[in-house]
Amino acid sequence: MMEPFQRFKNTITNGNLWIYILALAKENHLQKSKVESLIFEKFGFLPNKITVQIVLKKLENQEYLKKEKYHGEKSFRITKKGEEELKKMKDFSQDLLKKI
Repeated sequence: MMEPFQRFKNTITNGNLWIYILALAKENHLQKSKVESLIFEKFGFLPNKITVQIVLKKLENQEYLKKEKYHGEKSFRITKKGEEELKKMKDFSQDLLKKI
């Protein structure tokens, strides 16, 4: 049985890759081949490669990310719509932290 903290940690990390990917894409060109390692370096957990690819595709299809080439590699940049969504997620998280 999973402990409450472990369930919480899993939910806000692997269960919510959207916020991490959007945050990375806001900082710089996000090279598709480096997403997992960048998440590990910056946020301290290693997401599943297949799940990352699914989330990237969904973010692109819903126009939160825009596909580009960067140094000859497939990469992504955040769109205005993606920046607005990231802000909503950050605001919600900060509000929740104040409440708990």
